[in-house]
Amino acid sequence: MTALPVRTAPPVPPGAPVPPCGRLSRRRLGARLLALGGVLALQALPGAAGAAGQNPVERRALQGLRLRYGSARQAGLLDRHLEGVVSEVRRFLGPSPEYPYFAGAVVLAGRGRTVALHRALGDAVRYADYDGRTDRAVELPAAERIAMTEDTVFDLASLTKLFTSLLAVQQIERNRLTLEAPVARYLPEFTGGGKELITVRQLLTHTSGLRSWAPFYQEATREGQLRLLWSVRPQDTPGSVYRYSDLNLIALQLLLERITGHTLDVLLHDEITAPLGMHRTRFNPPLSWRRTIAATEVQRPPWSGLDRGLVWGEVHDENAYALGGVAGHAGVFGTAWDLAVLARALLDGGVYAGKRILRPASVELLFTDFNTAFPGDDHGLGFELYQHWYMGAMATPGAAGHTGFTGTSMVLDPVGDSYLILLGNSVHPVRTWRAGSAPRVAAGNRFARAVPVRTRHGGPAWFSGMDTGGSGTLTLPPLTPTGAAAKLRCAVWWDTVPGAGAFYLEASTDPDGAVWAPVPFITVRTTGGSPEHWPAGTAGGWSQRIWHRLEAGLGDWAGRAVRLRFRYEAGGRYVGRGVYVDVLRVAEPGGLLFAEDRPADAARIHPVGWTRSPD
Repeated sequence: MTALPVRTAPPVPPGAPVPPCGRLSRRRLGARLLALGGVLALQALPGAAGAAGQNPVERRALQGLRLRYGSARQAGLLDRHLEGVVSEVRRFLGPSPEYPYFAGAVVLAGRGRTVALHRALGDAVRYADYDGRTDRAVELPAAERIAMTEDTVFDLASLTKLFTSLLAVQQIERNRLTLEAPVARYLPEFTGGGKELITVRQLLTHTSGLRSWAPFYQEATREGQLRLLWSVRPQDTPGSVYRYSDLNLIALQLLLERITGHTLDVLLHDEITAPLGMHRTRFNPPLSWRRTIAATEVQRPPWSGLDRGLVWGEVHDENAYALGGVAGHAGVFGTAWDLAVLARALLDGGVYAGKRILRPASVELLFTDFNTAFPGDDHGLGFELYQHWYMGAMATPGAAGHTGFTGTSMVLDPVGDSYLILLGNSVHPVRTWRAGSAPRVAAGNRFARAVPVRTRHGGPAWFSGMDTGGSGTLTLPPLTPTGAAAKLRCAVWWDTVPGAGAFYLEASTDPDGAVWAPVPFITVRTTGGSPEHWPAGTAGGWSQRIWHRLEAGLGDWAGRAVRLRFRYEAGGRYVGRGVYVDVLRVAEPGGLLFAEDRPADAARIHPVGWTRSPD
């Protein structure tokens, strides 16, 4: 697999200010844990649930409630946008841009305990062979293809890393593993060239400095494979870079097997899938499952390291195959429903249907950013965080998930209590037919739109939209403030990609509207808190997905006719949930100059690219 970009830790400037104390964000929590030398007191973490039954979410989970099918309305979702998720996925069954992105897919989405969407599209098995010389696939006759079903089993590929990570956190809970301990404490062979400095946390967060992978499939024996791992030396000082590496999770597998005395497949069954009732999730599925499994790649050199022909019912990853199908980085097979069960368990603090696999404080660590030194590579223990490149507009600082090379992905959004699982066989018939994560992003954008944004009065608000590269303006009619006390007030809600999307408040006295100047403003969360100042007249990023009260002084334009506008820009490849503006008013001590709730004033608003939306 191609190595991902490496991020190095920026130097800390001398005398850098320390953030003020208060409620810890997950990012600051991760940084504080590291500053304390990795001391891990699970019972004392901020936001952790208390004893069983004291947290309402946990109490409901402990009552034995399970996932259920229901309507979009029952899930608190918007049906037309939920159906749009299916439409987006279906597009990629066709040329994307030349070949289909995948032969078929299963998409599942829900909120709370209601699964409102579970749909299968395309084929689980479509191709019999592939010719690399002509770049042509041999399609099976229509009668011999196997259609995708909601219960199709997929090679989950790197989603396996999540299961391995969960097993490691369980051992931390049981005091058999220490997060900041060197791996060599548990695996004495894991030394040489600086490997003895690598900690358990660095394996879980991909900051070990190890290279991305090693060709274990070239070793004929287990002993040779272990020698290869023991011989690998860090490419960079542990803790100094972020580099996604399969070797981290292979090493973690060996560590877990050493301290527990059980193989990883046994641990997966006994500690996760059996307690949660995930009966279609396992390593090395039996031959009897074959016709229920989505086929993957026709493997031949040079695009593959092995010559296996059509891989169907066995693990796709060459290294996992060489390791006997059981590996910490790849090898788990499962269904969309089973992954939804896991998602629900984690969103409920580690419990599902009355069965607990993790404490709530441990789940908090899965969703806590430990990679504060590597902006953009946010990572909890095993889980990736806030990644627009596959989460799309579902991405928030607390959103957690992962992808798999075969075309799989899952995203959990604790803010919206929602989850999206997209499983596709995108390497069928060959890995080179697809690139990037366009279907994941498209599905994530539409599902994020399906989670409504409601105003306090229940009516519509102005909405910027969510088009990639979109822009627009929302302009008020000319107004003439008479004194320095004039102010613009409104409600605003925003979620944009940091550094790539924002909204702007601007003013113009130019009769032609050709010249606009920024208007500084302040915002205050409607849930309370201190004012935030925006002296440049622009705000963007994540606003906790709650409404804010915005206020801007207009004294600089006293005695002059001025037009005010909100401008929205979404640059880059990804978008957030967008911007909403509501209850626009311009007032001064003498009265209202403009009030959106007056029909005559509302009719004078000039929107370009903005629309009225009830959700």
